[in-house]
Formats: sequence, structure tokens, C-alpha cells
Amino acid sequence: MASLFPTPDDGTLENAIQFGTPVLLENIGEELDAFLEPVLLKTTFKQQGVEYMRLGENIIEYSQDFRLYITTRLRNPHYLPEVAVKVCLLNFMITPLGLQDQICWHLQRNGVIFANGMFPFH
Repeated sequence: MASLFPTPDDGTLENAIQFGTPVLLENIGEELDAFLEPVLLKTTFKQQGVEYMRLGENIIEYSQDFRLYITTRLRNPHYLPEVAVKVCLLNFMITPLGLQDQICWHLQRNGVIFANGMFPFH
């Protein structure tokens, strides 16, 4: 896993996208660099059966194995709605019951339905 702090600008992100390596972007503030926009939206296009992504001025091959993880040290970050709809936000500073509710909400949002509206894990 490649770790980037705080902005990817040395080709590490491009290589990770191309070869399907996970990337950890650490200690991010409340605003994300516009450079990450195509990555957050997974804006890709196919050309001759190969999937590509335009990142800045570069066009790179896109691997479906690529994953981007972003962390912050902010206790209570307030991300713009435009950012929140592009990513899956998890708050690890909450209680186990609160985390259970968050996970349940994300699962329901993605079409997982529970019998009797109950969370299936104890």
C-alpha cells in the first residue's frame, strides 16, 4: 500500500491506479484537492476494450483492483455535500452502537434489506 501525505503529486497515485495498488491518503483536511476528482468519481472510459482514467493532463490505464483510502485527524470534520456523495464516510470515533447504525445505513443504502428491519449481527 502506498501512503501519500498530504497531496499525491509524484506519480505514486498514477502508478497505483494503473497497477491496482491500494493507496492511503493521510491527514486530509476538510477540503480535497481537485486533482482527486476523477478518482473519487471513478471517471473512466474504455478505448479498444481497455479502461482508462484522465488524471490531470495524463491518461492512464485503470485497474479495477485500485482502492483509495483517505484518513483525517480532525475530530469532527465537516465535508461539503459534494464530497460526501462521492465517498463512503466512516466515523471511527463513535460508540459500537453508533458504528452498527452507520454500517446498517450504508448496507440499506446499497440495497441490502433486513428481515423485520433488524440488523443481522449481534
